[in-house]
This record gives sequence, C-alpha cells and structure tokens, in this order.
Amino acid sequence: QVQLVESGGGLVQPGGSLKLSCAVSGSISSIDFMRWYRQAPGNKREFVGGINRSGSAGYADSVQGRFTISRDNANNTMYLQMNNLKPGDTAVYYCNAYQLVGNYDYWGQGTQVTVSS
Repeated sequence: QVQLVESGGGLVQPGGSLKLSCAVSGSISSIDFMRWYRQAPGNKREFVGGINRSGSAGYADSVQGRFTISRDNANNTMYLQMNNLKPGDTAVYYCNAYQLVGNYDYWGQGTQVTVSS
C-alpha cells in the first residue's frame, strides 16, 4: 500500500514562493505518475501538474511557468516549487500517486496554501 504525506503549506504574500513536499511510503519507483491537485472552498478539485517515471512534467495552464514539479527517488519524495504566487492559488493542495498495474490511485490528506497580503 502506498501512503502519501504532504507538507510545506502555509501563508505567503502575493509574489512569494513556497515549496511543498509529498513523502511516499515504500519506493517511489513503483509509481507511474505522481500529480498535484488543489481545491479551494466551493470549487472542484483541479489538476495542477504531474510527473512521470522518466521525470517529464506537465502543468495546468493556470500555473505554467510559475510552478515546477520534481522528484527525488532516493528520498521517495515529490516536490512542488511554487513561485510568483497569486491569491487565486489559495487552496488545499493534494498529492496523488497512480500505478498503471492494478489501476491504483492514492491520495494524501492535503496541505493548506494561503496567498494573501
């Protein structure tokens, strides 16, 4: 079983930066896709970005050029570097892991990110 634990959320001013971490139990190499999602109150959960086994990443248009996803296999951790944060980025950010074999889909508990002056 894969377990995910997010950390690094908090309060940041507009234009500031924040780095989120997603710690993965076991080996991260067993995961085909790792993704970040976010959900603001009253809104549906939306895709932020993801990274595959080879390290290739893709992002939603709303964060393209500002957010960067990386993965550290040695430490079984995925990161979300968020730069030039905007108030619209305020949400609970969730880590997701997907395995093709067995069609497994795992979620973390989420970490709150608040962008406000």
